[in-house]
Amino acid sequence: MLIFLFILALFIGLVVLYLQLPQFGKAPSGERLQRIKQSPHYKETAFANEEATGTFSEGHTFGGVLYSFLFEKKPDQMPKERVPSTFTDLHQLPADVDALVWFGHSSYFLQVGGIKFLIDPVFSGNASPISGSNQAFKGSDIYAVKDMPALDYLLITHDHYDHLDYPTVKALQDKVQMVICGLGVGSHLERWGYPADRIIEKDWYESLTLGKGMTLHTLPTRHFSGRTFRRNNTLWLSFLLESPNGKFYLGGDSGYGEHFAKIGDQFGPIDLAILENGQYNPAWHEIHCFPEETLKAAKALKAKRLMPVHSSKFALAMHPWYEPLTEITRLDSGYDVPLVTPMIGECVNLQESGQVFQEWWKTLR
Repeated sequence: MLIFLFILALFIGLVVLYLQLPQFGKAPSGERLQRIKQSPHYKETAFANEEATGTFSEGHTFGGVLYSFLFEKKPDQMPKERVPSTFTDLHQLPADVDALVWFGHSSYFLQVGGIKFLIDPVFSGNASPISGSNQAFKGSDIYAVKDMPALDYLLITHDHYDHLDYPTVKALQDKVQMVICGLGVGSHLERWGYPADRIIEKDWYESLTLGKGMTLHTLPTRHFSGRTFRRNNTLWLSFLLESPNGKFYLGGDSGYGEHFAKIGDQFGPIDLAILENGQYNPAWHEIHCFPEETLKAAKALKAKRLMPVHSSKFALAMHPWYEPLTEITRLDSGYDVPLVTPMIGECVNLQESGQVFQEWWKTLR
């Protein structure tokens, strides 16, 4: 018994020490925590969604999900060939061009009215705090920090590892003028060396004037947060960029919910909605959209065009890697929402609504 207790204590001690590594960030404290507690969306000890939301859907458990991941067959979960991509030199992109370049999953560069944004960048090739445990698909990781120009704003939707990547954000520090994120997320950034005066933390339903006639609104999603065992101590959010050149909804991660219609009623029509479409499963249906729900969300947002993301770089669910884009394209015949489906690295001209994109995911398995 004494040997068992010693081994258990040693294991717990090692876990505690491991969790002190910088990639796990830092929990909010002090004045930051006091501000969090003033938020109407903070309930007792954690942030809460506007709709009742469980991490796992009814009838599903963590144990069942873990068993499926470890033992069930997952055909085509990863591509057998390199993912097609092209390279757009962002350093040479003219300032008067409104453009978007996708880096796979939920990372993309956005330039509107000469202002440069980078959203949820993950350039480390990994979607986990454990190096090599969830690697990017071959061909999907062609961009690095060195390929980014000077950035006006780094936007972080939430603090999960596939959206807030420690090595990437740490390396970007000298290129970023200002970071905008949800309440509490700045605690991670400060630990990683970002000065407090370069971090703007926002609650849901707040706005920030950016200049050049642009306003950035921070809005709800239906999701959760957390980098360790503690969940929902930082806020997850979406962004609505309102500019003279159009309105752009940057959706982050979200299950389907009433918030899409509320946002559409307040801000619609929206010129381009960038919404998650991938890494879904019945077990976590309340926090991620299925392809048809992504289309319904675009309709609720009154979106003129839809760009589906959250796919084609990491295998975080058990569906075939190509299924999200295959399904949303097939189902769109019943919704008639113009889809924006660029290859990784392909330049999307935001002022050219008729731009045509190849169904590139059909070229390989």
